[in-house]
Amino acid sequence: QIRSVKPEILIAVDYEGGRVQRFREEFTRVPPMRRLGDLYTQDPAAARNAAQNLGWLIASELGEVDIDLALTPVVDLEYDRCAVIGDRAFHRDPKIVVELASAVQKGLAEAGMAATAKHFPGHGAVVEDSHHELPVDGRSWDELADDIAPYRDMVNQGLASVMMAHIRYPALDNKPASLSVHWIKAILRGQLGFSGVVFCDDLSMGGAAAMGSYTERARLALDAGCDVLPVCNNRAAVIELLDNLAWPKAQNSAQPQQNLRRKPMVSSPDTARLRATQTQIDTLNRYG
Repeated sequence: QIRSVKPEILIAVDYEGGRVQRFREEFTRVPPMRRLGDLYTQDPAAARNAAQNLGWLIASELGEVDIDLALTPVVDLEYDRCAVIGDRAFHRDPKIVVELASAVQKGLAEAGMAATAKHFPGHGAVVEDSHHELPVDGRSWDELADDIAPYRDMVNQGLASVMMAHIRYPALDNKPASLSVHWIKAILRGQLGFSGVVFCDDLSMGGAAAMGSYTERARLALDAGCDVLPVCNNRAAVIELLDNLAWPKAQNSAQPQQNLRRKPMVSSPDTARLRATQTQIDTLNRYG
């Protein structure tokens, strides 16, 4: 029905597994990604294989209902501080995070779906929940190296999109990373060489509310270099932006956004792989 109104629209959903799986009825329940990290400590090869199969399964099931994009994987590091991240994160070790997130990305691609790494430059080390307030991470650039490492590696592998964090890092910039020219244009685009699509995190969240009205937040996000501005669960805010926000379409972001549209499956669903993936899910659930 959505496509009948606007066929070219990009349809995306938060779909990581665990707590963040927006479709549940008639969909396979995907375990939280921490379970893959737990398995990795016992059997790295099995964890990588399970991660790839979970990516393939997520994209296959969402593709069947015409969803373009699952906003996954989370590559925040698990510092055991931030409850809102928690078991959404694969692991504390950035090298393990890269291995597992890259395997998920490969599985998504097999079923025609791009990956979205989040939340740049890293949400795992703060206590506060950016859904409700603006967290502050006081670490220096050098201290953030582990958090940024997964993005650097995934960008080098052709990562299609990144979602920003509503977190302020005052050692580098006073604005939240999601609304920061320094973080998006200087670091993500400049230093890391990222050429894909930049998602702002949801402008309805408390971490963005600190920066003014919806129109003011959206202008800051666009000026900073965000290509896509999610406004979730607030129809009045969407109408406000449609009425008040004039912004020329960025020509340089049109093609990267088209790259996020779902593509034909490289590897179609088959009974044997579905059965094997369900067995892996049963194994992962035992770690819970």
